[in-house]
Amino acid sequence: MRLALQSLLALLVLMPGCDDPDAPEVDEDEDEDAFVDPVEARFFKGVNGDSCAASKYNCKLRVSGGNRVATNDPDDNNSWAIAQGVAIRDGNGTIVANNDKPRATFNYGQLRSFDGADHVLALSTTNSSTGWMPLSSISGMTSFKDKLGKVSAVGEGLAKLGCYEIRNSHDASIELKKVVRGSKVSHERAGDYLPLVRKNGKRSANLIFNVPGFALGGVTIDHFPAGTKFRRYDVPTEAGPASIDIPLYIKDGNGEYKQQDGTMKFIYGYVIATTGTKRNGWMAYDALQVSSDCP
Repeated sequence: MRLALQSLLALLVLMPGCDDPDAPEVDEDEDEDAFVDPVEARFFKGVNGDSCAASKYNCKLRVSGGNRVATNDPDDNNSWAIAQGVAIRDGNGTIVANNDKPRATFNYGQLRSFDGADHVLALSTTNSSTGWMPLSSISGMTSFKDKLGKVSAVGEGLAKLGCYEIRNSHDASIELKKVVRGSKVSHERAGDYLPLVRKNGKRSANLIFNVPGFALGGVTIDHFPAGTKFRRYDVPTEAGPASIDIPLYIKDGNGEYKQQDGTMKFIYGYVIATTGTKRNGWMAYDALQVSSDCP
């Protein structure tokens, strides 16, 4: 049975895609052949990094060292002491909350400037979302800067496809399904990639560096509110279509997240923030709706 399943998955990976780059403003629901089993994925050097799976644009932030800005103490889970009361911003630089937490974890390689000050990307913030915090708010800032690094997804030379925007709603029926088989943690949910309502009462969603489920991390590199335009790229993938589908899991008879129940599609493209900064990355198709007038 296992061999038969592997053969079927291999066949699905090799099937050709259906994207038409000459029709950029349509809803590309047709690329249903983009399924890649993350368990069977191979890793290779790509455009966005040296360890990629399913697409040379779907890569680890770095080959070794993890996805977080590491601390010197392995017992603190890579969390850094931070100042309370400082502003937390979304990808447009809009203040969405003021920090009330003593510590935060930050994603490796992410640095942006807002109002003339360097900001770094924190994971779970006071706004119940990722968000940008001032570099100056971190205790041990000098050590942090030495460990931060710099990583950005690229898109030069890729043809543009359809125009989308982040939805002002989400599909609650898939929110709690897991994107990692056998997940035992509270996150790793489909909802991590959907435009959920945050503490400020507004919806927003993650732009990610890589697709979840491949042991790459599904790492967030920016965060934008509902209504934000997202222009899709004609990104090459091993499966053919300009997208990657991963399996979603629900609990099986043993209470483990090992029963597949549907798939989740991710597409590659870019957002241009209101600051003028262009940010390339992947977004969940379920977080988007067809739009127009994308830059």
